[in-house]
Amino acid sequence: MGYPVMLHIANQHVVVIGGGRVAERKIKGLLEAEAKITVVAPSATGGIQQLAAAGALVWRRKTFSPDDIKEAWMVIAATNNREVNEAVAAAAEPYQLINIADDPERSNFHVPAVVRRDRLTIAVSTGGASPTVAQQIRRQLAEQYDEDCGRYIEFLYECRQFILRNVSDERIRKKLFKAIAQESFRKKGNWEEEFHRLLEMTL
Repeated sequence: MGYPVMLHIANQHVVVIGGGRVAERKIKGLLEAEAKITVVAPSATGGIQQLAAAGALVWRRKTFSPDDIKEAWMVIAATNNREVNEAVAAAAEPYQLINIADDPERSNFHVPAVVRRDRLTIAVSTGGASPTVAQQIRRQLAEQYDEDCGRYIEFLYECRQFILRNVSDERIRKKLFKAIAQESFRKKGNWEEEFHRLLEMTL
């Protein structure tokens, strides 16, 4: 059983071994998290090549060698060659985070299927048992939590910061946090106006 966490990987060195479609899909998620990415592959998809040309990542156009991951904080082996993926797993140090795309048992973390709506992140994992099922659930959640939900989460963040800065009474803080998180509040619309009205009634 895995232990779910949210990793802050901005500016962390991540090495992706492989330049195919699986690697490109994983790279997109890493870029969203602002990781510092190096791709090691003798060839790469057009999308990866464009990212390299734009300076979004470094592409080492070569076959894998253990030195490629020596300084990596996280390693992802995403080739279609089992021997190469095995070599990556064997070269990884115990302290490195490593994901082997075709071998969950050799990985110490899995990349979940993700729905992102601004600050809202919903992750779905089957522990490597069925990425297909994880994607199916992800699509269902994406329909349930649309872009409007993302805007509401951003609104909640701004309200929380305002309350923490301006409301010293802990009891009132909790009351406000609870009120703006209610589904009935969200459905009213005009959130800013409703929030100011709530402040006037509470303070």
